[in-house]
Amino acid sequence: MANQLTKQPGKEGKLSKSFVWFHATSVNGTAMAIAATIATYFSLYVQEEIGITAAQLSVILLICSLWDAINDPLMGVICDSCNPRWGRYRTWFLFTPIFLLVDMFLLFSNPGFIQGSATAKCVYVCITYMVYGMCVTAYTMPQMAILPAMTLDDEERNDVVAKGAAVCALAFTIASTFSTQLVQIFGSYRNIMVFYAVFACVSFWGLYKTSQEKYVAPKDENGGLKQLIYVFRHKEIWPVMICWCLAAVSYGFMFSSSVYYAQYILAPGRLDMAKLAELDEAGAGAYIGGTIGGTISTYMGFISVGALISMMVLMPIFLKKFKTGYKAIIVSQILTIVCYLLLFFTGKLNFMYCCILSFVATAVGAMVNALVNVLVNDTIDFIMLKEGKQLNGIVSSVKGFAQKCGNTITNSGMLAILAICGFNAQLGPLGQSETAIMGTNLCRFMIPAIVSVIILVIMMFYPLKKYFPAIADMKAKMKAEM
Repeated sequence: MANQLTKQPGKEGKLSKSFVWFHATSVNGTAMAIAATIATYFSLYVQEEIGITAAQLSVILLICSLWDAINDPLMGVICDSCNPRWGRYRTWFLFTPIFLLVDMFLLFSNPGFIQGSATAKCVYVCITYMVYGMCVTAYTMPQMAILPAMTLDDEERNDVVAKGAAVCALAFTIASTFSTQLVQIFGSYRNIMVFYAVFACVSFWGLYKTSQEKYVAPKDENGGLKQLIYVFRHKEIWPVMICWCLAAVSYGFMFSSSVYYAQYILAPGRLDMAKLAELDEAGAGAYIGGTIGGTISTYMGFISVGALISMMVLMPIFLKKFKTGYKAIIVSQILTIVCYLLLFFTGKLNFMYCCILSFVATAVGAMVNALVNVLVNDTIDFIMLKEGKQLNGIVSSVKGFAQKCGNTITNSGMLAILAICGFNAQLGPLGQSETAIMGTNLCRFMIPAIVSVIILVIMMFYPLKKYFPAIADMKAKMKAEM
């Protein structure tokens, strides 16, 4: 099996600092700031600025997310089947950021030709959002695949994953906490998203320049879609795929529902109704707006800092303490479940109590979305052990497929739940029904708690752990023979 993988000559040594930097700041840098802004604010932006309803947006996101999930395996097949002159995986870092830049300009525009037509609005948003998902697929799959092609050392891989998670948390914190302030500075969401995309181009081009595909396999003559069989025929992979999917659901609900929770549950509870009754219409509007804005900024600040601490501080500690990704996930999910259940039943009682406990919940729970990337490396090694084939792109795309399925559940599921419960953004924070408030609380805490329970069960019976000794022997032989 070791003979299936060859090392390119003249490329000895550990990963360069420049490669580690650009690997960490490409997908997880300003490209992640774009993803964070879309995950946190795009839903409300589309409803409030373009005039699409929650039900319409739910259908749009369902369509886009399903296609996004389908094209991930296709991208993986293309990556592993093609062998362009600039590199099997690194070639994609050259041009996909340019498409991202153009699409950010279009996605956050409200062109005149769609005004007055609900159908035109839905079609425009659907197409531009679908293109965004395809751009993400086209640069995320190769970025994940390039790391196992650069090093076989698990400690190096985990170190790169941890650094990427730290940058991801920082980008997510800035984007999810300060987007409203940044929009005021830059003038519009479109301007700030284009600004992010320009820097994403620089990071991806840097990754192209500093990456070298050291450990590569010859092109598989029986490649194409047939390669997916090598992954899907192993029953051990299916629980891991479910975990990848649910990690995206957990992380997605955590941030997507937070703005709704702050605006429609926490903010009304902070209003002084007696003071509100004394104000005229203009004064009441300013008072409500200021309270809502302050509540969202404060609450999202606690959430974002919690994610930052989770990725930059706790995740490296968990990996060092527990050695493997699946053990770190087990501990983090136990703590997350406890916090979410407490918040579901008691979070509305006190604002600062809710903020602090939400910070703790995020600090122990947010890392799951990065820890599952360690499982990607485990799966790539497992396939090499069982099949003797290097399928970095395929495995990365399967992970992406599972993650996009999770995004589909998050995007459409949350909006569907809110729509079923009677949520209507046009009614404002004070006009929501009790069932709408219940649905918002359910999306914010109970659903993520249930998801964490399922992830916990899967990781307690992690199917790949019994192969770790054989994988270690395989990699030792590969290094000795190269």
